[in-house]
Amino acid sequence: MTHEIIISGFGGQGVLSMGKILAYSGLMEDKEVTWMPAYGPEQRGGTANVTVIVSDEPVSSPILSSYDTAIVLNQPSLEKFESKVKPGGSLIYDGYGINVPPTRKDIHVYRIDAMDKAAEMNMIKVFNMVVLGGLLKVHPIVSIESVLKALRKTLPERHHHLIPMNEEAIRTGMDIIREMP
Repeated sequence: MTHEIIISGFGGQGVLSMGKILAYSGLMEDKEVTWMPAYGPEQRGGTANVTVIVSDEPVSSPILSSYDTAIVLNQPSLEKFESKVKPGGSLIYDGYGINVPPTRKDIHVYRIDAMDKAAEMNMIKVFNMVVLGGLLKVHPIVSIESVLKALRKTLPERHHHLIPMNEEAIRTGMDIIREMP
């Protein structure tokens, strides 16, 4: 199993940390992983993205031109990456950040209203974990248990009290993701 993913959105949405936690979770399951962030001036309000590959086999290159799954959290990201999803692949988008929805018919398109749900639950800080939960529902690349272990390893200890909120956000994302017709 090899799964090639691009996660893209505005800087500050937790795109890079979502990718890092996904990659770290794969490592904890003894999988081969790459995590390649792309940011710069984008990090503060423009678009930022991260490529994550999780595989049972060695990964030959972290540089990709097409993806099994694209997670897009804003319109510029959708416009840039919709065409780069492999036929039969998946595109997951947050309804809050997209004005013109995806149009391709040769891929599976999923909508997750993560920003709205995170705001409703007063959990904006863990918006990215709602999205990650949606991904794990569609593609169980790693287990929730591994994600929680990765959070314990990557979050500073002073933030460990937020781990239950992160778990709730992941489970919420699993509940609210929907495939679009």
